[in-house]
Amino acid sequence: MHAHNGTMMRNTLALVITVLPVFCADWSPQRAAQYLDSRQSEWIAWKPAAASGGVCISCHTQLTYLLARPALRRALGASEQTSFETKLLDSLRARVGVHDPTTLLAAFSKEPVASQALGVEAIFAALFLTLEHPGGADANRALDRMWSLQLREGTNQGAWAWFSLNLDPWETPDSPFYGAALAAVAAGSTPAEYRNQPEIRERIAALASYLGNERSSQPLHNRLMLLWASAKLPDLLPASARKSLLDEVWSKQEADGGWTIESLGPWKKRPAAPPSTGSNAYATGLAAFAIEQSGVLPADARLARALEWLRSHQDAESGSWAADSMNKRFEDGSMQIRFMRDAATGFAALALIGHAGESHAGR
Repeated sequence: MHAHNGTMMRNTLALVITVLPVFCADWSPQRAAQYLDSRQSEWIAWKPAAASGGVCISCHTQLTYLLARPALRRALGASEQTSFETKLLDSLRARVGVHDPTTLLAAFSKEPVASQALGVEAIFAALFLTLEHPGGADANRALDRMWSLQLREGTNQGAWAWFSLNLDPWETPDSPFYGAALAAVAAGSTPAEYRNQPEIRERIAALASYLGNERSSQPLHNRLMLLWASAKLPDLLPASARKSLLDEVWSKQEADGGWTIESLGPWKKRPAAPPSTGSNAYATGLAAFAIEQSGVLPADARLARALEWLRSHQDAESGSWAADSMNKRFEDGSMQIRFMRDAATGFAALALIGHAGESHAGR
């Protein structure tokens, strides 16, 4: 009887040890990666996403994927790009080599405003090809194209054409600032010898001037991107302005550790959108990521609360973080219904990896 009980105890202990990593993991990078990969598979097969050279790159599903997936790879101990990363980067690479404006416009003929797509595409190509291989030939070609499309006059001088389609949070009249902040991340990710070239210093100075002139009128959402960019190009935000911005971000944190989507506004009222109440996964993921990039450490109790909120809100089955469109309701099962969820998942994973580093490898 005692021997039988001892055997049962050992078997039970072995079972607990076997399943412990699954049930005690505070979040699952592996499931997050699987969700994001599945969305790229759907996107690549989705006819409206087709573009010359491959597929178009969106703010919600591809921007966040190409930011988060390399970090997830490293956290999971993988070194090779996923096939989806390669497909998306190859799409950007293919279009970098097209210099004729008419041909470029034709590549985005499905976009509502094709001319605005050129600025978006140029920034995305410069950002991701630079992050992939700083100083590489493809990255430098993409940067050359990005600088060639920088606006030299007008209200948005120093920025780029960007989508203005009356769609929150990435395609509004304020969104050139969002794009310019991404361009600053791209520029700040280049080797120092590149940034120190006189003509590049001039272009970066024009970009910094635009961001400095416009930041006070921008929703917090866009200024969070500036906070990230200033980690790459510190001169974008004087120390006092960085502290003021961080103080504002902290002042809008909810008691549960998250941020509401409303706190990142102001936004236009959208009666057709699903109601959003309480802390929001996209807002919290983006805020926590930008805060980390600014140099705040997880020992800060406020950041620790934000990360705990994110850990506790990953959907155990899908691996994603829930978030709804800010603009309208979409049909269940549609491609569009998960766009905001894609973005939330990307930034939540980035924030949590920034905190946890390699500790989740292998889960």
